[in-house]
Amino acid sequence: MIRVAVIGCGKIAQVRHLPEYATNPNAQLVAYYDKNSQRAHEVAAQYGGKVYDSYFDLLKDPEIDAVSVCVENRSHAEMTTAALYAGKHVLCEKPMAVTLAECESMVAAAEFNNRHLMIGHNMRFDPVHRRAKELLEQGVIGDVITFRTGLGTSGPEGWSMEGNWFFDKKKAVMGALSDLGIHKIDLMQYLTGQTVIETTAKILTLNKHDREDHLIGVDDNALCILRMNGGSAGTMAASWTVYGQESNSTCLFGTRGVMRIYNSLTAPIEVRDLSNTITAYQFEHQTRSGVIDEFIDALEHDREPEVSGREALTTMRTIFGCIKSSETGRTVSVNNSFVTHLQDGYRRNK
Repeated sequence: MIRVAVIGCGKIAQVRHLPEYATNPNAQLVAYYDKNSQRAHEVAAQYGGKVYDSYFDLLKDPEIDAVSVCVENRSHAEMTTAALYAGKHVLCEKPMAVTLAECESMVAAAEFNNRHLMIGHNMRFDPVHRRAKELLEQGVIGDVITFRTGLGTSGPEGWSMEGNWFFDKKKAVMGALSDLGIHKIDLMQYLTGQTVIETTAKILTLNKHDREDHLIGVDDNALCILRMNGGSAGTMAASWTVYGQESNSTCLFGTRGVMRIYNSLTAPIEVRDLSNTITAYQFEHQTRSGVIDEFIDALEHDREPEVSGREALTTMRTIFGCIKSSETGRTVSVNNSFVTHLQDGYRRNK
């Protein structure tokens, strides 16, 4: 039984972390901290456990095995690193942190203290995406040459229980790219089995306004061209300004056909082969994120979680590379140590 504490009892905790821990047979919710003490007490009354006056006091409790960090972006690194040095395993919400140095320090803290760190990238745990990964590995569309993927919503208004900190540059630091685009970058690395090594991006604030009718201080749209270390390339778009139906689709174009994911109202996955034959795949509605179950299972079996801190670093390097590309107007190399196909080519040429 993994004894879990939750730091930050707002909407993401109440919608995902708390109910999924509560219904996982190998997890027990035992402790809570929130800067809004009343909210923490309400959660404790519902799920059981103790409320702490500070997260420092919570981390001192030797009865706590693991912590979920569900606070604003700017505090992820501080609280996660403190928890790791206190001997706790950590599941941290995305984005991992707001600077690359912070991200790397989180990974170092986990490895130094022999603790597990997982980042809450949930798209790869969607049964539809799990099945798409299996089909791609079976070669149903051959080798992936190009892809396009996008995620767009009407924005984060209403996502927070205490005002819209997502638009606050000091608290969120980053906008739609790190909120939505981050999911798609992780997903494309997962589906293709490749790592982003180059990005050309434009990060923009086009439409969202604050209460004074000024454009918000973070981006509301991101358009990125991604080049992968396995030779494929594609586009990724993230937007907070899709005011109609939410947009969430991925298309992969291979040497033997095309796979479309969440692109049709009739089937979550459609595969079209070279003879124009379409195979459709149906799924039951997903009710769990899969993130909490993966985290608990990893701790139960003392193994690295699927989205470890080190795994998430590749996504964060891409995020910061996209920001740099947009600022400089140039293509930016990322994850240089992961450029495997170039190294293989060099060895073959020798």
